[in-house]
Amino acid sequence: MIRQLEELARRADAELQEAHAEEALNELRTKYLGRKGLLTQMLRQLGSAPPAERPRLGKLSNEIKDKIAGALDAALKRIEDSRGDELLRQEAVDVTLPGRAVRIGQRHPVTQVMEEICGIFSRLGFTVEEGPEIETDYYNFEALNIPKDHPARDMQDTFYVSDNIVLRTHTSPVQIRTMEKMRPPVRILSPGKVYRPDSDVSHTPMFHQIEGLLVDRGITFGDLKGVLTFFLQEVFGADILPRFRPSFFPFTEPSAEVDIRCVMCGGEGCRVCGQSGWLEILGSGMVDPAVFANVGYDPEEYSGFAFGLGVERIAMLKYGISDIRLFFENDARFLEQF
Repeated sequence: MIRQLEELARRADAELQEAHAEEALNELRTKYLGRKGLLTQMLRQLGSAPPAERPRLGKLSNEIKDKIAGALDAALKRIEDSRGDELLRQEAVDVTLPGRAVRIGQRHPVTQVMEEICGIFSRLGFTVEEGPEIETDYYNFEALNIPKDHPARDMQDTFYVSDNIVLRTHTSPVQIRTMEKMRPPVRILSPGKVYRPDSDVSHTPMFHQIEGLLVDRGITFGDLKGVLTFFLQEVFGADILPRFRPSFFPFTEPSAEVDIRCVMCGGEGCRVCGQSGWLEILGSGMVDPAVFANVGYDPEEYSGFAFGLGVERIAMLKYGISDIRLFFENDARFLEQF
């Protein structure tokens, strides 16, 4: 039996030398050390050996078993290591290859237009003020002369967080907050994001507005027309023709929509302007005395005007863009044009 064990050990060693694949090594493990393996079968015969020989046979059997198992483990480890080395070679970086150019980003067209607008009004002495995008019903509506039962609330569909908390529908609340902490003269812009549940080619649930406010002694509607005409000519060119059309806003009286001659067709009529030759561009008006009363201003002493415009709308007209959703799709091919 000793000779049989030694012969089995030699055969196993010879076969291990020839095995170079993981599958072949696993087959050898099963062949010699498995439940029905050759060494396992010989170990089961120890019970029939003379009692005096059993310790020696048991020791030799365990040594052969450990030797075969160790050789198998070492061979599998070499295969695993070589596989890892090959993977590292495949993933190695060839430092002699030319580098990939880093794609340089551009300022978003909405950001560009917003900065341009703020820059124009800053030359007229306006400063920028900001406020929260989550507002109370008071600042978003009531302080602007829009009580809870006022039909003008239908003009601005609203995202309600709770009964008295909303996502602001315009940046006018910034004007109220500013007037509460500042005495006239006041000359501010309030740019920022606003929210209304509306979505199509010309509306998105989130968009950007810039609203302006000027309050001082002796401010007239003529001042409003002069400031907005200057602004529109700076944005669209000196030959732009504005038109002031009577309208209604709860927080201004009198109020006016401001149109410009269509920049697409030059006033001849096209699909963009609905064949009218005019494009609505912003809303404006003289601040209602009720709004002044809410912030502690004396309407007998002070007057002022306010206006509001959508930044995306200005950008669409300025660059000839027909779908507002393009601004928010992050398509690099679109954004690179600006």
